[in-house]
Amino acid sequence: MTNTTIKLTNRSPKQAIKRLPASVTLPDNATVDDLKILIAKEAKISDFNRIGIFDPSTKKTLKNRRAKIADEPNVSAAKEVLVKDLGPQIAWRTVFVIEYFGPILLHTFVIAARPYIYKNGDGALSTTQWLSFGMIMAHFIKREIETLFVHKFSANTMPAFNVFKNSFFYWALSGLLCAVSIYSPNSLAARADEPLIDLVGFALYLFSETGNALVHLYLSTLRSIGGTERKIPSGYGFAFVTCPNYMYEILSWVGIIIASRDWSVALFISIGAAQMYTWAKGKESAYRKEFPDKYKKKRFVILPGLL
Repeated sequence: MTNTTIKLTNRSPKQAIKRLPASVTLPDNATVDDLKILIAKEAKISDFNRIGIFDPSTKKTLKNRRAKIADEPNVSAAKEVLVKDLGPQIAWRTVFVIEYFGPILLHTFVIAARPYIYKNGDGALSTTQWLSFGMIMAHFIKREIETLFVHKFSANTMPAFNVFKNSFFYWALSGLLCAVSIYSPNSLAARADEPLIDLVGFALYLFSETGNALVHLYLSTLRSIGGTERKIPSGYGFAFVTCPNYMYEILSWVGIIIASRDWSVALFISIGAAQMYTWAKGKESAYRKEFPDKYKKKRFVILPGLL
C-alpha cells in the first residue's frame, strides 16, 4: 500500500491551530475521519471532532467523513487540505435529547404550578387542556425514543454552543410559551366545549404522528450505523414531497392547533415549518446533484401544492 503526503493549511489564519503540522503522510485508503484523527494527534487536540477539513479550492467542508481522501479530486490534485479548529463539540444525539426534554419538563411544571402561576389557577383543567397536554407530551416522548433508538447521524458532533441555540427554540416556544398559554384558566382550550373539534384534531394528530414515525423508521434502514451514504427514498409520501417526515410533522402540529385552539402552537410550528422548508430545499438540491439520472425531481418539498 502506497502513502500520500498532504499539505495542511490553516483555514482561518486569525484562528490558526498553533501546533498544526506542515503536512501529514497517509495511506491511500485513508478517510476524512482518519485524517482528522491524525491531525488531532499531531496538534495535541484531545477531540478529533473539533478538526474541520476543507476543500483547498472550494473551501467547503468535506462532510462525508467516510470518504477516502484520495477520492476527493481537488485534494488529490493539490495534495492539500484546509484545516480549522471548530471549537468544543457535543454529540448530535445529546443535543436532540436535551432539546426535546425541555417541553416535557416545562409542560409538566406549568400544570403542577398552575395555582401559583395564574389567578384562579387552582381550578381543574378542561378535557381539551388535558388532551392538548397528552398530545404534546406524547410527541416529544416519541422524539426522545427516536433519537435514542432510531435516528442515525451522518456527523458525530456539532459545535457545543448549538445546544443553547437549538434548545431555546424548543424550551422557550413549544415548552414555556405553549404551556403558559394553553393551561391558562382563560385560554380557549379552558373554555372549549366542542368534542367534535377535539376529535378532529386528535385524529389528524394520530395519523400524522404515525406517518412521521414510519418515515423515520424507513429512513433509518437506508443508512448503516455511523454511515454517511445517501439512497433515494420511496413510498411513505416520498412520491409527493422531498421530505414527508416534515410534512407529517407539520400536520401533527396542525392537529394540536385544532385541539388546543391556541395561537402559541401556531407560532411555534410556523417558525419550525420555515426552518424545515429550508432544510428540505437543501435535501432536494442534494438528491438532484447526487442522483441526476435516477432521482425523480420534486416540485414541492414539504407540503404538496404549497411548499
